[in-house]
Amino acid sequence: YQFYFATERGCAGYEKYRHVFNKLIWRLASPQWHFDDATFERSAASFNNPDHVGIVIHNYRWRLDLAKGESKYDEIEKRLAAAPAIAVPTITLEGDANGAPHPDASTYARKFSGSKYAHRIVKGGIGHNLPQEAPQEFAKAVVEVDGY
Repeated sequence: YQFYFATERGCAGYEKYRHVFNKLIWRLASPQWHFDDATFERSAASFNNPDHVGIVIHNYRWRLDLAKGESKYDEIEKRLAAAPAIAVPTITLEGDANGAPHPDASTYARKFSGSKYAHRIVKGGIGHNLPQEAPQEFAKAVVEVDGY
């Protein structure tokens, strides 16, 4: 879908079908999360924002270098593109059933140079939406890293 969004047809399709499209993405990214309609609808209300489609489409096009970013942030973007080490204590989390998985943590662990770093796999069929699917584990990590 990222390449679909790069096209005008993708923009028009997302505009017309944003609700069902996002529900599909939720299911693909978190295949074992059996969220109910009420849970989805609470988030889906934000899709009705008149800027939603434009922001989403621009974000994906910008990631593919098909759209310009805000020029006032060019210097910051340049520094971030160099992938500097992250020097603050960090805990990274990954669900064991993430339908949009991140690379193996060992490939990026060296990017964290803070005094403490931990990576955790959250088990139990947890997908891409950790704060909603595993709120206790997510909150525990936030509280723990704050104490590092």
